[in-house]
Amino acid sequence: MLIAGAAVLGVVAGSCTGYLIQADREPTKLSSLSQPTLVQAKGPAPEPLSAAQDRRVKTDGDLRKLLLKKPSGAKAAEWAGIDGWMTLADMAETYEKPAGAFSELVSGEFRRAADTGWKVGSTYGVEIRLIQYRQEQELQASYMADGENDYEDAEGGTRSWAVPGSDNGMAYVHTKPDTKPGYLAQYNATAIAQRGDIVMKVFVWDTKPIPKAKIMDLAERQVKKL
Repeated sequence: MLIAGAAVLGVVAGSCTGYLIQADREPTKLSSLSQPTLVQAKGPAPEPLSAAQDRRVKTDGDLRKLLLKKPSGAKAAEWAGIDGWMTLADMAETYEKPAGAFSELVSGEFRRAADTGWKVGSTYGVEIRLIQYRQEQELQASYMADGENDYEDAEGGTRSWAVPGSDNGMAYVHTKPDTKPGYLAQYNATAIAQRGDIVMKVFVWDTKPIPKAKIMDLAERQVKKL
């Protein structure tokens, strides 16, 4: 018991000595919590990225400039939107159920749409639309393009091919014409693709079957402009 008591007293005495030594020392200064002052760079600001380096430079500009130009000899279409633009109401009217389409476009963050078209002769026509979405909540352009492609695939008598330059781009040739009493039979071809926040839609029609090369040429050239 004497030995154990001596050991305890030795530990207590050592601890007290340690505290006394620490108390006599100058307190250690803590490092500063603030960051050193940053030196501002001198010279002119860097040049903004070009359209070749940043697609948004191109797609945030005048959307109408990204549309294919009317070929020489063709007549401008009377169905194109006012000054090349389509309003939200104009877009909704292109669907079978405009009221439902209007609501879907609003909830889908529709931003704007540009439209062009032309006629060659009395029966051949082309229309091209570019529909842009804000995409603040979801990737609506990809969703809309996939939905349009599903609709075209469901049409009877349809042949389809992938459009180069777009992950989900497809071109369709409908081999069965639309027929209405009092009208000539009309053959149709369509191309749908998406790049970034833009959905591209190309429509071609004529009173005779439309070759694959015609719709594919228009689709490929329009995708490249995006």
